Amino acid sequence: MTDQHSPRLRRPGRLWVQLLRIGRAAGRTTPGTRLRLWALMTASAAIALTALAMVTTSATFDGRTQRDTVRGPLLAGDAHEATALWKEAIDSFGASPHSIIYVEPLATDTPPPPGLSRWPRPGEVFLSPELAEAAKDNNSLERYGRYAGTIDKQGLRSPSERIAYARPAHPPANPTAASWQYITGFGQLFPMNQDIYPHTKAETVGVIAVLMAVPGLALLVVATRVGSATRDRRSHLVNALGASWAHRAVMNVGEAFTPAAVGTLLALIPAAVLLATDVRLPFTGYIVNADDLRHAWPQLIAALVASLVLTLLLVVVLHRVQRTKTATRPSTSSSHVPKWRLVLCGIGVLAIACSQYAPKGPDVVVFLAGTVLMWATLPSAVAMLSVANGKRIAASGYRKGNPGRLIAGRWTAAHPGVLVRLSVVFIIGIGLISHLQVWNSRLGDSAAAAKQLTQRVGDTLLTVSSSNLTPRATEHLARTLPDRTHLLATTAHPEGDHPHIDLAGACHDLKALRLPCPTTAKPITTQDPRLKELAAPYQGNLTVQAVDGALPTGRARQSLIVAADEPGHRAEIEKAAYAVLPGINVETPGESWVIGAQEKNRLNYWLYLFGGTGLGLLLVTGLISAAAEFVRIRRGLAPLSVLTGNTRIFRTIATWYLTVPLLIATCIATFITNWHSLFFVISLREGKFSWPVLATAATGFSLAAVTIGLLAAHSARRAAPSWRPEAD
Repeated sequence: MTDQHSPRLRRPGRLWVQLLRIGRAAGRTTPGTRLRLWALMTASAAIALTALAMVTTSATFDGRTQRDTVRGPLLAGDAHEATALWKEAIDSFGASPHSIIYVEPLATDTPPPPGLSRWPRPGEVFLSPELAEAAKDNNSLERYGRYAGTIDKQGLRSPSERIAYARPAHPPANPTAASWQYITGFGQLFPMNQDIYPHTKAETVGVIAVLMAVPGLALLVVATRVGSATRDRRSHLVNALGASWAHRAVMNVGEAFTPAAVGTLLALIPAAVLLATDVRLPFTGYIVNADDLRHAWPQLIAALVASLVLTLLLVVVLHRVQRTKTATRPSTSSSHVPKWRLVLCGIGVLAIACSQYAPKGPDVVVFLAGTVLMWATLPSAVAMLSVANGKRIAASGYRKGNPGRLIAGRWTAAHPGVLVRLSVVFIIGIGLISHLQVWNSRLGDSAAAAKQLTQRVGDTLLTVSSSNLTPRATEHLARTLPDRTHLLATTAHPEGDHPHIDLAGACHDLKALRLPCPTTAKPITTQDPRLKELAAPYQGNLTVQAVDGALPTGRARQSLIVAADEPGHRAEIEKAAYAVLPGINVETPGESWVIGAQEKNRLNYWLYLFGGTGLGLLLVTGLISAAAEFVRIRRGLAPLSVLTGNTRIFRTIATWYLTVPLLIATCIATFITNWHSLFFVISLREGKFSWPVLATAATGFSLAAVTIGLLAAHSARRAAPSWRPEAD
């Protein structure tokens, strides 16, 4: 009896297959199918691309740590155990710093550093490929010695790293005094060539989550609800026939699986490129090592599968059918906005406001969590306000006999989900633009000020400093400097009520700079811009003294300067200095400040990469959401031309139903962004907020709101003449 009357119990698999086929067939016949197909495909590709970015980040950091460990020096307990000498120094080409690793093997059978096929010979240097290119551009390929080749990428943190392995022309006479370290080999994690502004894997993944994942999820939500009215009616029908939540879920999966799978597969194209070859990321110049991603291919496949599952899960969740407690008529999740979203929005606002009172460290976590929560739920709060406003618009239209306002107000009150999907682009877009500006201000202003400092002097004044300078080395440097350059010694006195800096040199060098030659230190006033910049940190106080013989060096706060009569000699000066003393520091006044500011400023490039991608996803979200609404308005408003006898009603409805709510969302987003940016500055403890940027963003989105309303009215007006009654 059971086998005859309950075939579902005998062959349940056929039911699921049939439900999948029904969903797939429905996806081909639903109004707006082509738009939803492309929307889901784009959204799933965006989610998969975000997953690919996170896996690439994780694999890259793991690979960097592994290579840092392999090449780190193993420090010897004493000199008798050592097999080599090792020393690190910092130099730069322009505002891009790099490390110079000086090495000196002490035993013939000692393996060379990772990335080198052999030890450098005396006076030779190996450069990383990126550093070699920079050295060629600066005419400084042999700054540290004879160029012997490039370092293999197995010995580099990343293919874009700038590092050199150099061997002095002569072994150090006293390694300990010259700050050399005795090592027994390589193979431990050692902090070398660290970025001035280091970042961890968790921080980078967090930035991707905020700037890419949130806009990607917004796009997925909008794509999932494109053409939702027809699918909601189908869900009502199968629900009335006794279908369970699982049955409806299988149908929805069958409808969305093909575009979601195609979108996920599209992410395999950039993944294949990253697996096949090293890729230089746009804006940043960073080169991703393909070997790192090859080692993480299982995680890559798992992440892409997880992104597909997430897409389908969201499709199912956003098409659930609900029943109210007081009515038997089914309703969908798009017919109202859950009040718990308003509660979550309030919690996010409180978290932002209270983050300034949290301890340093957790305060940033609290602020970011509140930010994500607030921006994710604020569109729903705005939609609730629009619903209340829609009811007032409908009542006003009824009193005044204005059918356009009556219909627009009732549509606004009946379809808050539409307002959520449209306003999410406006709200998150304005917030993202303003916060990128705040972050950019904390990094860009100092870099610009530092660059102005170096532009005032150029390379006509260079400081030469080292704790190992000796009179003999100074004399050697003076003999090897190019013509029309002058070597002087400086001694800084920054303390006291009268800070000053002493300048000492041979009389012929002082005269070349139009300075007097007093035998004792004498305060002077100079109009030479190079010397004025040198004395600027000491309130402009400069003293001069002529010396006969060796320049004073070796004591604290003493260094050398090289003044050139004309620019263009920096490469020759640096080559001469490094030949005299390995690890010597040669830079223009304030160059270290410029390098530090520029390193911080490089973070802007990563913001351009991730933030620009997020803004692009938001733009696509807005276009899809607006296009979907155009399709619905065209079908819904076209019959009104027959009932009213004119097409002006389309503009009235589009204005009150689309433009006005979006303008309200823009105003609220502008106010909230202004408030939130103040806490953002407090959280960062630097940076500044720009009203012009916020005003420009608000103006742009306001114009977009007006444009959407006009295009929707135009779309309905064009569809009106071809409208015919249907038996639906």
